[in-house]
Amino acid sequence: MTRNFRELADKRLLKRGNKILDDLFSKSVHSIRRLSDDEASAKGYYRFLQNDRVSEEDLIRNMSYNCIEACQGKYVICIQDTTEINLYSHKGRIKKDHFIGTTTSKKDLGLGFYIHPSVVLDASNGTPYGFANVKLWSRSQNFANKHERNYRDLPIEEKESYKWIEVSEQTISALKAQVPGMLIVQDREGDIYEQFARIPQEGVDLLVRARADRSLPDGTKLFSSIDKEQIPAVYSVFIDARNGRKKRTAKVEVRYKQVEIKSPKRINENTPKSLKIYFIEAREVEYEGSDAVCWRLLTTLSIDNMEMAMNCIEWYSWRWRIEEIFKILKKEGYDIESSELEYASSVRKQSLMIMEVTIKLFLMRLAYAEPEIEITPGSCFHPEEQQLMEEYMKDLEGSTQKQKNNYSKTDLKRYVWVIARLGGWKGYESNRHPGITTLWIGLKCFKDIAKAYKIFKDVSTR
Repeated sequence: MTRNFRELADKRLLKRGNKILDDLFSKSVHSIRRLSDDEASAKGYYRFLQNDRVSEEDLIRNMSYNCIEACQGKYVICIQDTTEINLYSHKGRIKKDHFIGTTTSKKDLGLGFYIHPSVVLDASNGTPYGFANVKLWSRSQNFANKHERNYRDLPIEEKESYKWIEVSEQTISALKAQVPGMLIVQDREGDIYEQFARIPQEGVDLLVRARADRSLPDGTKLFSSIDKEQIPAVYSVFIDARNGRKKRTAKVEVRYKQVEIKSPKRINENTPKSLKIYFIEAREVEYEGSDAVCWRLLTTLSIDNMEMAMNCIEWYSWRWRIEEIFKILKKEGYDIESSELEYASSVRKQSLMIMEVTIKLFLMRLAYAEPEIEITPGSCFHPEEQQLMEEYMKDLEGSTQKQKNNYSKTDLKRYVWVIARLGGWKGYESNRHPGITTLWIGLKCFKDIAKAYKIFKDVSTR
């Protein structure tokens, strides 16, 4: 399938929107001036982003269309998280309206907005299908802290944390008729009793990292209740050096059990007083560092055996993919926080379009990393781009068989190989597979090559 917009206010806007999507992918920059071939093109981009007839809801609906088409008939994992877009360095230039607000409770600091997407993956192999829903919002410039708002006693619908429930409900609305089942995966912030009471239904389950060491009806605590459960499964996992963790091979014990959790006292009378769910713990042993792995997960799935518990652990580990989307949107990729746009509404729209483009980057990486998965080249590259890569491939291949590109022309891997080589990858299968950043750099190099080729082709035919 081609990941384009399908439905905007008129054909002219639809054509412009899809041109911006193509340029964002191939040029891999946020700057309108660098995206544009000429002044007229730049003006068209600015007008599209500022046009009131192109709303955030329009863009999100089109993103959802792509996701729905891609995931039909599949059991899916729907991952949620939040990121902040900080535009404080542009405070003297950006227009202050309801599309932008403070990003802290300190009223004199912080300026920006928040994005909370629901990213959909195939449960069997992690293939990214797109975004079922995205929530964007900004806080008031006079945003009060929790104590001033009496946050604890507010109904859940009036709390910012309601975003987890709201996006879960929107995800269900978008996908329920298209897929046989879905598992909604969230980090600690999603550990909200009301969500466990409202969201699960036939074909819909939750998997959330536990935040609170809840008191159980029998007087025990949640975290310690699992210590004396069945003999745990033990497995080894490689821990990469990042986010303060040491590089090592960790030995992890896994236990699971069914627990009954009690509702907080503030819950309204229509909410169940207790719920039965499953608790899974994956704890690193024989290691004393403060960065030891310890995942405590709550799920409404029925965990009948250790294999199912291990599946949940793997599915939760896929959360890093949404963090990678945020990295590509921000500092390690498009650097949207450095945008020269003067209206926050335009930055918000461009952020959504960049997020849609990142799905192609993930498809490229997955296509190369998973040999058994075959993705069509047209999902990422136009026929003329494929043809150019076929020509340029000759300069990238080495003299030995190990340095040849032996993939089929019907497989996206063939063209990802070219982009990865342009991004600095050495081309040896024994090396680590190319990552998102390598592919992102390679795309920028390829766009320069394509532009030079177009100039040469135009000049040589005159």
